[in-house]
Amino acid sequence: MALASGSARLALARPRRLGLGSCGAPRRGAYEWGVRSTRKPEPPPPDRVYEIPGLEPITYAGKMHFMPGVKQALWLTKTKLIEGLPEKVLSLADDPRNHIENQDECVLNVIFHARLWHSTEDIPKRETYCPVIVDSLIQLCKSQILKHPSLARRICAQNNMLSTTWNRGSTLIQVHGSSGAQLNAKDPLPPIASREEVEATKNHVLETFYPISPTVGLQECNVYDVNDDTATLRSVPTVSHPACYRNLSTGFREGYPYPYPHTLYLLESANLRPHRFQPDQLRAKMILFAFGNALAQARLLYGNDTKVLEQPVVVQSVGTDGRVFQFLVLQLNTTDLASDEGVKNLVWLDSDQLLYAHFWCLPVVRRKAVVEPVGPTGFQPETFRKFLALYLHGAV
Repeated sequence: MALASGSARLALARPRRLGLGSCGAPRRGAYEWGVRSTRKPEPPPPDRVYEIPGLEPITYAGKMHFMPGVKQALWLTKTKLIEGLPEKVLSLADDPRNHIENQDECVLNVIFHARLWHSTEDIPKRETYCPVIVDSLIQLCKSQILKHPSLARRICAQNNMLSTTWNRGSTLIQVHGSSGAQLNAKDPLPPIASREEVEATKNHVLETFYPISPTVGLQECNVYDVNDDTATLRSVPTVSHPACYRNLSTGFREGYPYPYPHTLYLLESANLRPHRFQPDQLRAKMILFAFGNALAQARLLYGNDTKVLEQPVVVQSVGTDGRVFQFLVLQLNTTDLASDEGVKNLVWLDSDQLLYAHFWCLPVVRRKAVVEPVGPTGFQPETFRKFLALYLHGAV
C-alpha cells in the first residue's frame, strides 16, 4: 500500500465535516448514515364525494359556463328519449339501392383527404380535419342528386344563428348561438311517430332532479325582446354560447326559399382536451339546438299559442369530432312546455358510432419493418351509411 504524503496526509489526519455550503454531503448523524426507513408515507385522505342516485356530477371543466348533460337537456325540452335511430331511417341505410358506387372506397378517400392530404402538417390538428371530413361527406351525399332529384331542393348554410326562448316551469329558458353547418330544405321532414305513439307519451314520466334544481349550473344572461312586440330585460338561464339576443330567430329572412331545417351538423373540433365537449355534452347540445330550431319553426307555422301540434316538426342532427359520430332525430309534438304533464316530445339517439378507430399520419416502424402503415384502422362503413340515410331522409 502506498503512503499518503504532503497535503493528502494532512487531510487524512484532520478530516472535516462537509456541509451543503461547501458542495459536500449534508451533515448527518451516525444513525442517519447507516439506516434508512422502508416505511412508505401514509397516503393523503381521499376527498369526500357525495353521490346522489340519479344525478350526474356537475363540473365546469375549464369552460366559462356549464353545459348540461343529456338527462338535463331532456327535462329542459320536455322530451322522451328513444335509443337508436328510427326504423324508417335505418331502412334507408340498409337498402343497397341508396348506396353510392364504390361507397367504402370513396369514404376512405375522404378520410385520407381530411387527415393527411389536406394539410401540410405532419399531424393535422382536429380543428383542421374535423370540418373537412364533414364537408367532404356532405359533398359525397350530394352526388346522389341524379338518382334522387328532390335532393336539389336543399341547401347547406354555414354558421347559421339561432335564438329561441321558452318557459319551462316557472323559468324562462333560452338557447342561442351558431349551429355550424345546417342543411335546409324547401319541404319539411315527415313525422316519425304516429299519432297513437304521440298520445302514448302522456304516460311517460320525466326524470326529476329533486332536490337539485333542473336548471342548476346554467349560465344566466340578460335577454331583450322576450316578446316579438315588447322590449323587456330579464335575467334567464341560457344553455349555449352567447351570440344574439332576439327572442325567436331561425337565422333566415322572411321569404327564404329553403325555410325548413333538415339536419344540423355540430362539430367538436377543439384542439385542447379541456376545451372539448365530452360526448354526453355534445349530445345534449344536439338535443337543445335541434329542439330550438324545431320550436322556432313551429311558432312560425302555427303561431305562439302553446298547444299540441297537428303536424309535428322533425329536425335531425349529426355531431362529431371527425372520428366518433352521434346521430339524432327530434320530433316536436307540443309547444306546451311549462308543465311536465301531457304530450312529450320525442328524440331518437344513436350514440358513439366510430367511423374509424385511429388514423396513423406517420408509419410505425419497428426493427426496420413497417408494422402500422399510414391510414385509418378499424374502419366502420356502417357509420357513413347512417350519415347518408339522414341526408336522404325526406327525399327517398
